[in-house]
Amino acid sequence: MIEPPLILIIAIIIVALIFDFTNGFHDSANSISTVVSTKVLSPRNAVLFAACFNFLAAFGFGVAVADTISNIVELNVVATTIIPYIVLGALTGAISWNLITWYFGLPTSSSHALIGGLTGAGISAAGIAAIKWSTVGKVALFMVLSPLIGLVCGFLFMAALLWITRSANKTTAEGYFKRLQLCSAAAYSFSHGTNDAQKTMGIILPLLFSIGYFGTNAASGSLPVPFWLIILCYTTIALGTLAGGWRIVKTMGYKITKLRPVHGFAAETAGAATILGASAAGIPVSTTHVICSSIMGVGTTMGSSTVKWGMARSIMVAWILTIPVSAVIGYAVFAVIWVFVGA
Repeated sequence: MIEPPLILIIAIIIVALIFDFTNGFHDSANSISTVVSTKVLSPRNAVLFAACFNFLAAFGFGVAVADTISNIVELNVVATTIIPYIVLGALTGAISWNLITWYFGLPTSSSHALIGGLTGAGISAAGIAAIKWSTVGKVALFMVLSPLIGLVCGFLFMAALLWITRSANKTTAEGYFKRLQLCSAAAYSFSHGTNDAQKTMGIILPLLFSIGYFGTNAASGSLPVPFWLIILCYTTIALGTLAGGWRIVKTMGYKITKLRPVHGFAAETAGAATILGASAAGIPVSTTHVICSSIMGVGTTMGSSTVKWGMARSIMVAWILTIPVSAVIGYAVFAVIWVFVGA
């Protein structure tokens, strides 16, 4: 098969950056829904605030998540000439799912959509041997564990805050928590950047490998992440966050449970701690899943009836569908591409 032209590689990198932008656009709600719903910040100021801390995450963490994503496809098994088309199929599946769920106002996982797209396109290209199933299995495990961790942390942290402030004046406490929520929102926006921007780096790294950017033996180990790629991906996700996905802000800020500043502070703090721990371990978790479950955990401290479980069920159905639907799209897109470019 003829090697893909450089212009195609550049075009696919642009598509990857579009995914990065839609990730920030789709997931802006993760960072700002609580501060908007509790009226701590106006929508305009909230997106500026979140975008700033998304970008600052470029200088605060390593690239362990990018390494995990770049190793989902077995680069030693798949021919380098096929890799760009696998990446294109994966990105098409992920972007399609992002746009579908954005249209319906459902907060789903961009990272799981990307992993599903990669898995489907990789299988379409070279069968099940093309996928590193241990990596996919780890991601699938934390697809279940991370929301549970967020739920438990949100509940426990909120319960602790209620006990600590049990004798405080309600109005005075609200004032303090409005200020504290700026800190928790900053921490959550930072954590969102540490995990999600790296996913786009991880999808671009195999492209760079396919054109010999790292040398011929690079597939035997971790692919190094160039500094220019780090800055490019963090800038793009910050711009996506700046654009904002208001449909999902409405769902997360108002349709799961009613939030006050203390609840927003608890949910964001619990969510940030969960995501930062996952990022340090190189686990690409869903920031959307974590903040949604943290909000639910916080809400249950006011009584389980205060959480709108019907909306929660709709969100969870979308979560379950994310990987299989994006995998099917990725598989189909690669198959169609291969009809035109295959040997």
